[in-house]
Parts: sequence; C-alpha cells; structure tokens
Amino acid sequence: MNLSFDHLVWFFKKPEEAILPLKQKGIHVVNGGRHKSWGTYNTLSYFGLNYIEFLGIENLSIAEKHDENRLITQIVEQLAKENREGPATIAIRTNQIEELAIKLKSEGLKVYGPLTGERIRADGQLIKWSLLFPESKEQKVLLPFFIEWEKTDEERYSELEHQGLIGSHALGEAKLESVGFVVNNLEKTLEVWKNLFDLKQGEEYIDTEINARCRILKLSGTNLLFCTPFGEGPAAKILKEKGETPFLVNITNTNQSRFFEMFDGYWKFQ
Repeated sequence: MNLSFDHLVWFFKKPEEAILPLKQKGIHVVNGGRHKSWGTYNTLSYFGLNYIEFLGIENLSIAEKHDENRLITQIVEQLAKENREGPATIAIRTNQIEELAIKLKSEGLKVYGPLTGERIRADGQLIKWSLLFPESKEQKVLLPFFIEWEKTDEERYSELEHQGLIGSHALGEAKLESVGFVVNNLEKTLEVWKNLFDLKQGEEYIDTEINARCRILKLSGTNLLFCTPFGEGPAAKILKEKGETPFLVNITNTNQSRFFEMFDGYWKFQ
C-alpha cells in the first residue's frame, strides 16, 4: 500500500493573513478556496505535491454540524472554542483508501469514513477527494488522517505547475523536508506509527534548538519527526500548552540557516 505525505493542516483564524508574513520570509502562499459544505476556507503553500494548508472557519454554524469529519470537529474545538491556532494535524496520501479503512479497523481503530470532500478553487474550479479518519478506541494516540484525490499525482502536479504554484518560493527550490511532532513518549508513539503504517525509522538524536530527543519516521515526500522534550525549551513549551501535536516545520534547500517562532508554531530553514 503506497503512502505519501500530503499536507500539514495549520489552524488559522484568517488564513489570508498568512500570505504576506510568509512572503516576507521567502515562502509563497496563495488563496486556496472554500469548502462550502464544511464552513471552512484556506490558503496554501506548495512544495511539489506536498503543502501546508492554513485552514480557517468561514461559517461556524455550518462547521458545527459536522461529526464524521474529524478535521472539522477538531477545528471547531480548537479554533472556535479554545481560540488555539497553530499546526494541528497531517494528511497522508493513499490510492487505496477503502483497503486502508479495512486494515485500520482490523487493527482495532475506530474509523470515520471514507468521506467525500470538495473545494472550489480560487479560479472557480471544483476539486474532489476522499478522507479517512482513524482514532484509537482505548488510548489517546496522536494519529494522522488520510486523503485520496480524485485525480492522479501526475495530473495534480501538472495542474499546480501550470498555475505557477510549484517552485514559486523566493527562498529557491525549497523542500518540505519534515514535519515535527511533540509527544510525551517517543518510543511508544514511534512503535504505534511504525506498526500501523509500516514506516522505517532513523537514528535517535538530540536537537538542542528545541531541547528534545528526536527520531524520524521515513515517509515518501516529507518525513515525520517525533520529539520528546527533556528540559525547558520550545518542545516542552508546546507540549505543556497544547499537548501532543505537530509543532515544527523543517524546510531545506533555502541557502540559509534560521530557526524562529511564527503563527504559534516553529520553523527551521536550512
């Protein structure tokens, strides 16, 4: 079963307000469109087929009606009720979403979906996909959700390239190298993800900038970096304030070395 990184979802009250600050950092962000049936809208920053989605609520009364779509229930809870912005979850791309649903159910997970989704792009075109949301029944384990696009990777890449959305960063040929998660128990979390999704892991190392023990799980497109803090620092701060969550974006091929906090998350340019 082919699994690839698709996108990082970043909850943001007004997604359009991410465009200028990131442009000033050399990152290209564009208006994405609206999910009318969900009451949400977004802006997007592409790194090939992988991207960061800044997702906001446009119509709370519509968003509050959703239960099966766990991304929308999550954004209502965190953004509307808790007023909490920042990196929230990731989507992993698959081309076998029905088979994946069966597999995850057999592993004892509660599964929502597959559900259909659609967005009206800024240019008026309608795009469609399917979503799958696994949740642990017994213990709170941080898990991704899954997406299967209506069009093939090749078709989508060609469209994005035609629209000028790929390779548009002032930083150069920037690559979304990894997305970092802060977790309480590094070993336990790695074991769950490794077994469920058959991902290989790299060597453990210490990241002194965030003051945490870290290890990568290798995923096609963009790696997943899991970190457990061992003292005060950015990782400990996020874990204390938000719990287990994505919190760090590592972007390579930028011809610079920077580490900074922005939009309630951390960014590392290399």
